[in-house]
Amino acid sequence: MRHTRRSIPPDGPKTMPFQALRRRQADASIDHTELERAADMLRDANRVLVITGAGMSADSGLPTYRGIGGLYDTDRTEDGVAIEDALSGAMFERDPALTWKYIAQIESACRGAAPNRGHAVLAEWASRFERLCVLTQNVDGFHRIAGSDDVIEMHGNIHGLSCVACRHRTRVDDYAGLGALPPRCEVCGGVLRPDVVLFGEMLPARAVTRYERALSDGFDVVMSIGTTAVFPYIAAPVREAWQSGYGTIEINPQPTDISRFCHAIMRAPAARVLERLSERIG
Repeated sequence: MRHTRRSIPPDGPKTMPFQALRRRQADASIDHTELERAADMLRDANRVLVITGAGMSADSGLPTYRGIGGLYDTDRTEDGVAIEDALSGAMFERDPALTWKYIAQIESACRGAAPNRGHAVLAEWASRFERLCVLTQNVDGFHRIAGSDDVIEMHGNIHGLSCVACRHRTRVDDYAGLGALPPRCEVCGGVLRPDVVLFGEMLPARAVTRYERALSDGFDVVMSIGTTAVFPYIAAPVREAWQSGYGTIEINPQPTDISRFCHAIMRAPAARVLERLSERIG
């Protein structure tokens, strides 16, 4: 049998750009009935609460620290402790250098990443609604960098540093210039720590106050994006909105404990779903 060689154009084979291919794949995974249901809720809303977790920043290329493809996919770190123990408040008090070692590793792996289109959409929506409040578990600061102002960072922000001795505070774009770990305060020489909630620590009082005040003000729609909602203070706003008859939306690739409390559910990447919702609500 004779085979005919297929000619190749002079500028090479025509292939779909990678980003366009990803968008097409993401679109294929979106349930358009659910998308339209979510859009209807948002069109009628004045006050919207958006709760975001790690899945919100996944499209920015940020790695998780656990799980498949995570930074730490074994039970123990090279120092013989679980990563949750290394990143605990108790460990920081006992051995700040060890905690800083792993905080710096995570920051280094995330360095160079930037807010994605989903962050930008939420920032754009601020002018559309009477209030759009973002409640985030993420410490990357991407919501503020993208332009959102009404942001409650429940777990802090990795770019802020505080001295444990004199409470002097500073801000850095990244940790590249910190030098020896743990870094030291330029005022008193005390140990600096990032302004994030370590395992076993209490939530920041200011964030909790803003959270409670926001919930008391009320919202027409509550959206959960990219979070498994395992913490009660993350799940509660969704459950309470559902029980009170307000709109609830979930964007997450996998089912979660709050899925049963959501009127519209989209199992697709957050950034693309938010883009498509934005197109629909105008």
